[in-house]
Amino acid sequence: MKPVPPATSLRRAPVQRRSAERLTRILDACADLLDEVGYDALSTRAVAQRASVPIGSVYRFFGNKRQMADALAQRNLERYTVRVTERLGQTGERGGWRTAMDVVLDEYLEMKRTAPGFSLVDFGNQIPVGARAEPNHRVADRLTELLSGYLDREPDEDLRRVFLIAVETADTLVHLAFRVAPEGDERIIDEAREMLRAYLARVLD
Repeated sequence: MKPVPPATSLRRAPVQRRSAERLTRILDACADLLDEVGYDALSTRAVAQRASVPIGSVYRFFGNKRQMADALAQRNLERYTVRVTERLGQTGERGGWRTAMDVVLDEYLEMKRTAPGFSLVDFGNQIPVGARAEPNHRVADRLTELLSGYLDREPDEDLRRVFLIAVETADTLVHLAFRVAPEGDERIIDEAREMLRAYLARVLD
């Protein structure tokens, strides 16, 4: 099970600071509009207007709204990784993999509840509906890289498979929780946490 290459949605990577700031505004506008109008009604023109940039600036980076959503998903993954890394740095090695699992799940839930556009795009699992496999592989790959040292385990195929199963399980159950309740049904989230602990205890203890 080899790592999945990172997604590349940008037509052109920003080089200058001004260009990078413009790209940030475009992705921020995309995220806000996803929450307001949904993916089907999203348009590159509306994003350009919300970001206060010429439409040509949007097309400089993206050929269509799908590429924008993909780039937003990639940015979400990068920000998620930073959040998890910072939280793990605060906890040290207290609690081992159980602490790490709680951090991974809690930070995902926090982004699900607060990050603009995340409920529709997350890490690429939702756009288009049904295209779930590759993003979950990327999340599992990232967690393998991030947590292998924390767990004192080799980032090998076995560990990657463990995290892929955990990610797929959490993905399905968290999405169920948020279909049942806008902020995520806590009873379903608790059940998901217990299932993950039971599975990971068998393979990580």
